[in-house]
Amino acid sequence: MPLSDHTLPLLTEGYAWLPERRRTHGSTVVTRLMGHRATAVHGPDAARFFYDENHIRRHTALPEPIKSTLFGHGAVHTLDAAAHRVRKAMFTSLMTDDGIARLDDHVAAAWDKATAAWNGPRPVTLFDEVGRILTHAACRWAGVPLDDADVPATARDLLALVDGFASLGPRHWRARAARIRLENRLARLIHDTRTGAAPAAPPGTPLAAVATHRDADGHPLDDRLAAVELLNLIRPTVAVTWYVTFAAHALHRHPHHRAALRAGDEARTHAFAQETRRFYPFAPFVGGKAVTDLTWEDHRIPEGSLVLLDIYGHNHDPRLWPDPHTFDPGRFLDRPTGEFDLIPQGGGDPRTGHRCPGEAITLTLLRTLTTRLARLDHDLPDQDLTISLRRIPTRPASGYLLANARPAA
Repeated sequence: MPLSDHTLPLLTEGYAWLPERRRTHGSTVVTRLMGHRATAVHGPDAARFFYDENHIRRHTALPEPIKSTLFGHGAVHTLDAAAHRVRKAMFTSLMTDDGIARLDDHVAAAWDKATAAWNGPRPVTLFDEVGRILTHAACRWAGVPLDDADVPATARDLLALVDGFASLGPRHWRARAARIRLENRLARLIHDTRTGAAPAAPPGTPLAAVATHRDADGHPLDDRLAAVELLNLIRPTVAVTWYVTFAAHALHRHPHHRAALRAGDEARTHAFAQETRRFYPFAPFVGGKAVTDLTWEDHRIPEGSLVLLDIYGHNHDPRLWPDPHTFDPGRFLDRPTGEFDLIPQGGGDPRTGHRCPGEAITLTLLRTLTTRLARLDHDLPDQDLTISLRRIPTRPASGYLLANARPAA
């Protein structure tokens, strides 16, 4: 019996699409997306199966619309085996404690400067403001010159890359246009840095790393591909905007957590950040292609066919997370979290596998800004704080409006 294509239901149902199919068909779902056979798998064992390079490859698996918006053509996300490991080593070399601390200092300083202007009755949109804060800080950390006057437009473009990756409408086309602008600008910067037409890249910065990197074949990245990878260091940092806005939403819904965060309780702050990443949806699933003919839970997976790992369903699986639709940071206080338990940014070892190497940055910045949010009293104007599971990536509809911000008493 031919499989029905579920591209349209995915686009209309959003995050609920795959969990709904699992309720009907079981933990493994065989379907078609964009005309191609797809097998969706679920659970910690499935995550181990998916992130094993002997089973699944990412090369050629990413659809063109995602490469042209979120990641860029030729990016590390599209590589496997030695090519992936060598390219990824460039990313992980920048994720040292000192490097992350420098970025965190830039973010904290930018936040403190920005929030001083939020003290009036005119509402500001937290989502937009955090996007600008993280853009300013990420570019300083990366060694990318950015005038204050250019921050709002650059932030809009960086946020657009993320906002349009799962849409085929206007958001998608805005993301494509934003990528062209950003890649062109950064490619010119890298070219000028390499040729001496611009000052040398500051040592230890992402700009210096991509400008001097050599791939597994011994060749440097060309200017455009170096720009793609520089964006892949800046763009995920700015994407933390989604989680910071979710954290504000969580603090509004569950204000009893503010006291521990205000007091600087490190364990509870970390737990709050982890629960924010678990509870609030971002990526619905990730995909790859079968390296060879495989079998999973008695389902045949033909070589070259698409395999999906259900991220949203995994992070809301009651077998892993009791009462999964309740926001409860306490679940992370005494529980060790395995490599394949919490997977909003991938599973496995971030140094060698396809787990996001910037996950440590996400957690650090989220802890820093969640603490600052808890220490910032503010008024909440009338607004729509609903979070639609049909929109990918989702966020509070209003972007979280606040007014009359002041230090907590």
